Amino acid sequence: MGSAVARELVGRGAQVLTVIDSRSERSTLRARDAGMIAADLSDLPGCDLILSIVPPDAAIGLAQMLAPVLRQSPTKPAFIDFNAINPATMQDVSAALSGTGCDVLDGAIIGLPPQQGRDGPTFYISGDPDGRADVLASFGLKLRQIDGPVGAASALKMVYAGINKGLVALGTAMFLASERAGCAQALSQQMSESLPNLRGQLMHAIPDMYGKAYRWVPEMREITAFLGENDPASGIFDAASQIFASIAKDADRTLIAALDRVLSQTDSGDLAP
Repeated sequence: MGSAVARELVGRGAQVLTVIDSRSERSTLRARDAGMIAADLSDLPGCDLILSIVPPDAAIGLAQMLAPVLRQSPTKPAFIDFNAINPATMQDVSAALSGTGCDVLDGAIIGLPPQQGRDGPTFYISGDPDGRADVLASFGLKLRQIDGPVGAASALKMVYAGINKGLVALGTAMFLASERAGCAQALSQQMSESLPNLRGQLMHAIPDMYGKAYRWVPEMREITAFLGENDPASGIFDAASQIFASIAKDADRTLIAALDRVLSQTDSGDLAP
């Protein structure tokens, strides 16, 4: 997502800096291909905006790493956290940046990474009464301001991802169960007859999840924390995190092969009427 957003901004004339020290070779190549400029931490306060787009469990650490540099800088960019974190974690990000003099804005990205030929994601912002994030719209991003405090955009991300990715977790669990129980073909035919849209959605979303499962684990944990231990639904997303963790750790691809067998079942004609 980060490199795709950067490519979109660069293509519209923005200058995008990033720190590539200690990054993997793959991440470094993605940054360069997106047109980002390699920079030192000390260069970042000179930017108008700092966009944090990292895995959820790295959000606080990034804010803590930037805080000393921002405190010492005479220029004060706005910091926007666009990560899939719950409002409480967003408050921890804000706390890490307290005393820097920078506006800390709450953001959420909903949708697939920007790509030529399709609609890009929507970028939600809350806690931005002065409209400091509005410049992103001038560089082609689909921006929506939420009339609410810091935490409102993060909450939106939690509930939307809970529905969208929670459905993928549920479909994954039930498809694997059907494979184990020997009823996968019957399930496929029944869904093609009574739930064709849902079946079609899962046939696309489940394989697309395989390479992302490791990133969805901490996101499900953020949703669990967002709901709280007194909400019985929190157990759903604790289980979802375990489902995605099992896919991410499937070194011999046994689970993925089982899912692919279910998804490849024919829709009709193989079962007796």
